[in-house]
Amino acid sequence: MAVVPRRSLVAVVTGASRGLGAGMAEDLAAEGVRLGLCARTRPDPPPGARAVIGSVDVTDAAGVDAFADEVVGRFGRIDLWVNNAGLLAPIGPLADADPAALRANIEANVLGVVHGSATFARHVRSRPGVGVLVNVSSGAATRPYEGWAAYCGSKAAVEMITEVVAREERPHGLAAYALSPGLVDTDMQALIRSTPIGEFPAVERFRRAQRDGHYNAPAWVTRYVLEELVDPAFSDDRRPGAGADDPVVRRRVPDQP
Repeated sequence: MAVVPRRSLVAVVTGASRGLGAGMAEDLAAEGVRLGLCARTRPDPPPGARAVIGSVDVTDAAGVDAFADEVVGRFGRIDLWVNNAGLLAPIGPLADADPAALRANIEANVLGVVHGSATFARHVRSRPGVGVLVNVSSGAATRPYEGWAAYCGSKAAVEMITEVVAREERPHGLAAYALSPGLVDTDMQALIRSTPIGEFPAVERFRRAQRDGHYNAPAWVTRYVLEELVDPAFSDDRRPGAGADDPVVRRRVPDQP
């Protein structure tokens, strides 16, 4: 299966200033992919990367559109869009949560994905060829954790939104995936491990994962995205809408050996 060279691809990664987003940006740059990197805090581009960098609040639809236009103006198109920006807080029983923190969580995790998905879908419709949308999800989308009502609920919403977008946009050449990356040792994981058990009863599971080294590296996640999602979409024998069966939209990165 011949695939389009990765140096010819353009990818947008939201939430690219730290954690998984920053790691994916570095790994994509190492593959030669041209990048659009954004976060509320302006990301630092990986060394040697060909990149458009922006400070973008993903809850602002107009801001997301404007950033996409900037990337297209620089590189001509966008082939891969990764909606990675998101929040974990607030942690603790829903009855005790700050309403403002709940709103911020839902706006970032759900509206941020909605805005990025809509922007990218319109872009793919506007030009020839295919596109790959990756919405970062979590095992919490299907597994209820006490203390994570907003996070679990928002990630469940992300998965269903992605299912709908995949059906709506497949005729236009867009392949959409909700991707659970597994446990990745980021600042978010450090926050989880520091949470008192009274606020998050499952905290010991995450502390044990650190002790045992059971984490996926960002490079492992990027490899999965490129080899399992991007390469098949851009193979020479793939055309928009090709294939009789609907693809599996909800994916999980395997645990790294």
